[in-house]
Amino acid sequence: MYPPGLRLRQTRESLGLTYRDVEQASYEIAAKRGRPDFILHISRLADIENRNVVPSLHKLYSLATIYHLSPLEISGWYEAPFLQTFDDGAAFPSPTTHLYETPFHLETPESGMPMEDINATGTRNELPGNAATFPGMKQSASHRFRYGFIGLSDRRMTPILRPGSIVLVDTALRNIEDADWSSEYDRPLYFVQTRTGFRCGWFQKHKSRLIMQPHTLSRCAPEAWRLPQEAEVLGTVVRVLTYLNEPWSCARDATRTGPASWIEKAP
Repeated sequence: MYPPGLRLRQTRESLGLTYRDVEQASYEIAAKRGRPDFILHISRLADIENRNVVPSLHKLYSLATIYHLSPLEISGWYEAPFLQTFDDGAAFPSPTTHLYETPFHLETPESGMPMEDINATGTRNELPGNAATFPGMKQSASHRFRYGFIGLSDRRMTPILRPGSIVLVDTALRNIEDADWSSEYDRPLYFVQTRTGFRCGWFQKHKSRLIMQPHTLSRCAPEAWRLPQEAEVLGTVVRVLTYLNEPWSCARDATRTGPASWIEKAP
């Protein structure tokens, strides 16, 4: 059994967050909640991870919010039950694609969740308030349907899926269908989890490989993973909410992928 400090460190690293990122986010939480107890200083975060120091109630809330974890799960690592919500979770997106897992039903905030704040591809149970009225997208997630988010740095499917887009994923449809489509608008889109993150786009199977083919205009290289060791198809995209242009004031680095090494040469 992993010690809780190691689990927290692995979660932070998987989200691409540094000690300083976590500290800065905790200052924002403290300012919003009006209590300095929520602040996670770098020295205290190091003690929690490396010396298994038990975080206080308020610091546990900050960890759960920033890491997009269930506070019940974290408190369980310390063998102490803890009930709380993810009210602030959407305000601290990670730089990498991730799943937004929680056992709670997330209520849509009254003010909505600004699309500019969605930095990472992942899933949650409700649409942001300013997108909930989009035709066909007002549907609560269930065991079958999940909402996926295309990260602001994920440009693999531009312009079909621009960064910041929202997709509805049907997890009951996991078979890759690479036929019966006549244009790029008819070609199925899939949501896939890999060892290094998540992908949403066009996929095909080639022997024991799952291959992602980015949109040509994205200038991203194809990627491939071995099945089932390195990738899992989570479902088929059945609805999309996207943009005609990119409404962000700050420039984001485009996704960069290396040259494909999976192509098998004919004998």
